[in-house]
Amino acid sequence: MKKIEAVIKPFKLDDVREALSEIGIAGMTAIEVKGFGRQKGHTELYRGAEYVVDFLPKVKLEIVVADDQVDRCIEAITNAARTGKIGDGKIFISEVTKVIRIRTGERDNEAI
Repeated sequence: MKKIEAVIKPFKLDDVREALSEIGIAGMTAIEVKGFGRQKGHTELYRGAEYVVDFLPKVKLEIVVADDQVDRCIEAITNAARTGKIGDGKIFISEVTKVIRIRTGERDNEAI
């Protein structure tokens, strides 16, 4: 099993959710986060004063999938989240050694 963490632009959340739903991904966690990468934030003007916005709003998705779903999941996220502009986000993949559904006690692939 793999854990896929994707940091995307907030307005792309519904598109990504729909794309994942179409390939059979039933659940995910979405967290509102702030961050920056190469874009390094930007400057804004407020009441005549210029200030730097270092951390931009993003959404972090966490999805645990079976090994055979990883490539389709990555492709769905990438296609749905891409705008072609800086700040589209990143995807991180890590190994998951155990999953337990609290309600039923199911483990691993049955618990996803």
